[in-house]
Amino acid sequence: MASSSAPVHPYRYLSLFLALLIGAYLLVFLTGDKQAKPKLGIDLQGGTRVTLTARTPDGSTPTREALIQAQEIIGARVNGLGVSGSEVVIDGSNLIITVPGQDGSEARNLGQTARLYIRPVVHVIPAQGAQPATPAAPAAPAPGGIPGGPAGGLPGLPGMPPLIAPAEPEAPVVPPTPGMPAHPASTEPAPAPAPQPRPFPEEPTPAPSDTSANPAPPAPAAPGAPEPGAPAAPAPAPGAPAPAPGPHGPKAELAQRIADEKALRQSTQPQIQLLALQFQATRCDQQDVLAGNDDPNLPLVTCSKDHKEVYLLDKSIISGDEIKDASSGLNQQQGEYVVDVTFKEKAADVWATFTAANIGTQTAFVLDSQVVSAPAIQEAIPGGRTQITGHFNASTAKDLANVLKYGSLPLSFESSEAETVSATLGLTSLRAGLWAGLIGLGLVLLYSLAYYRVLGILTALSLVASGAMVFAILVLLGRYINYTLDLAGIAGLIIGIGTTADSFVVFFERIKDEIREGRSFRSAVPRGWARARKTIVSGNAVTFLAALVLYILAVGQVKGFAFTLGLTTILDIVVVFLVTWPLVFLASKSARMAKPAYNGLGAVQQIARERRAASLTGQG
Repeated sequence: MASSSAPVHPYRYLSLFLALLIGAYLLVFLTGDKQAKPKLGIDLQGGTRVTLTARTPDGSTPTREALIQAQEIIGARVNGLGVSGSEVVIDGSNLIITVPGQDGSEARNLGQTARLYIRPVVHVIPAQGAQPATPAAPAAPAPGGIPGGPAGGLPGLPGMPPLIAPAEPEAPVVPPTPGMPAHPASTEPAPAPAPQPRPFPEEPTPAPSDTSANPAPPAPAAPGAPEPGAPAAPAPAPGAPAPAPGPHGPKAELAQRIADEKALRQSTQPQIQLLALQFQATRCDQQDVLAGNDDPNLPLVTCSKDHKEVYLLDKSIISGDEIKDASSGLNQQQGEYVVDVTFKEKAADVWATFTAANIGTQTAFVLDSQVVSAPAIQEAIPGGRTQITGHFNASTAKDLANVLKYGSLPLSFESSEAETVSATLGLTSLRAGLWAGLIGLGLVLLYSLAYYRVLGILTALSLVASGAMVFAILVLLGRYINYTLDLAGIAGLIIGIGTTADSFVVFFERIKDEIREGRSFRSAVPRGWARARKTIVSGNAVTFLAALVLYILAVGQVKGFAFTLGLTTILDIVVVFLVTWPLVFLASKSARMAKPAYNGLGAVQQIARERRAASLTGQG
């Protein structure tokens, strides 16, 4: 127990809290949208609902187990901490996602299959419209370099494994064509795409130009049939696949379209690969039927995410289920957002061996059959940690890291148009909840002023400081972890006010106990604090544990209630230690505050005098 002579530095505590408060509001007004507005939940501001329709490559009905697994993964993506107020519901073969706010793009992106594969780049050409109208003559790649790109890369970051950096294409090896040629076999045969100087060292495979070792394309159709996804396109070369009509309904037709896309874009024949490159270059801006359904054990012709390049890729060497963790951040040296990926142990060994054997070549990160980044390997990357670079901003990098972190969906989904959902309770309920909180706070302050006088004013200052800190933290939590404030959360905040007031009462009553024992107000404050702080910490610990258990076990809006209750409980301890105790200590040093008329302790001091007189009488 501390004595009254123990050194106390109240201004240090107050300065520390003031610094924390200023720092919080600097983050509020200098980061993000720079607006001091917490995010509101669906029940207060409404939201956006998007229906995701599940599809399977063979057109069959998705299983209940696959839908439940997809629901859990999407729920983790949108609501990782359970405090964003979002909902994911299964409805037949659909998943219905409801998120707060009016932006439907976020909900649609949640249905991203997130099947990531790392594939070696065999060849790259510009997509139609990605180059000027009069393209320059094609330049041959440097010996040992990347077709269509520089041989060198960017340096790695200090203290991290060397990074693979994006390679900017200099000139295509195969000139772009305005459309697919009507009779490609009738003209002079174009050379097959030249592979990069690899293959993967642990599993040698024939180069794509070796036609003798390549099997026939899967499910080829009759020559002269139209290309999949482009009914008006000219007839392909003999041997190219063609779509077949879907006589068994939309599901069978979709399954046939996916199969046709695979036959064309995942062929192992160099002639069909060249044809697929030229054809794909004309439709990079169209929806990809193959998205999330490509076979990782076959080559792939696909577009980049920005629709500027078309790639011929080799089979996958690492899949997304080998990712241990993913996060986003800003690369300070290059001034761009990146996604940090950490592989599991087995994939880390594969990645280290592969990068050591393929320095100077391009490798593509393919997400849902689309190239999000195709950087060049500059040197071996051990340790299983690397970065995905690309045309990211803070939001897109965070979204990509989120979908990679929580895993691939077992199904592919087609999203419908977003529809607006009106608030279930509305601003009227919000105002009612806020008025209830203000009335409760006012009653607490009136009681404190009537019972504790000046100490009640110190209680009011502490509650204002606590409220200001809580508000700033709620704004920042909405900005950084997507926390949304709903009525359940407001209820948790109001209960937190009562918890904070309980701490003041415990402290002040301990002061009264010391005065009853005959001590002055000046000496009773530090002694009362030494006894009260243990009780305050114990009481708040019990409340916090209750909130923690409720947060872990509860679902939906109850999680938001438990979250705000735990948050205000922690802030209660901070405010009592850094604001209330220093203010009361400073008040005890004032001769004016020691007067009963100001501190409201006259009745207690009278009891102390009577006890002292009775003690002296008994001794006499």
